[in-house]
Amino acid sequence: MEVYIPSFRYEESDLERGYTVFKIEVLMNGRKHFVEKRYSEFHALHKKLKKCIKTPEIPSKHVRNWVPKVLEQRRQGLETYLQAVILENEELPKLFLDFLNVRHLPSLPKAESYGKLSHQPVLLFLRDPYVLPAASDFPNVVIEGVLHGIFYPHLQPR
Repeated sequence: MEVYIPSFRYEESDLERGYTVFKIEVLMNGRKHFVEKRYSEFHALHKKLKKCIKTPEIPSKHVRNWVPKVLEQRRQGLETYLQAVILENEELPKLFLDFLNVRHLPSLPKAESYGKLSHQPVLLFLRDPYVLPAASDFPNVVIEGVLHGIFYPHLQPR
């Protein structure tokens, strides 16, 4: 898993004074998604993480949110914080994964992992494609192409 905080933005609010939102980029298993969090959410996460794992230092809570240079330092500090949590912990706590909107998949013990693999179908036909009634005089090139690719991958088109 890789985590970056590429940017932040200032949000204005009618009910309270403005606040900063940090955009978190999460790369996991070749997929990328983004999560947006306020500093207060980072701080709440830090307080909970301290109870179950050794945590790095988090940037100071008291800064002037409207100063761009200070916000950039906070962005860098929060990015370093997230990366350090990942590096220092072999198994990440569920609350950390939830914070990043990453699905928690419990790992199987190594000895059992070979016998208990589960597979999901990649391709599913609701009916047998060989006995589908012809809807028109034109062939269904999608089904023919898929079947050709599955059953005859060694044949090259001419």
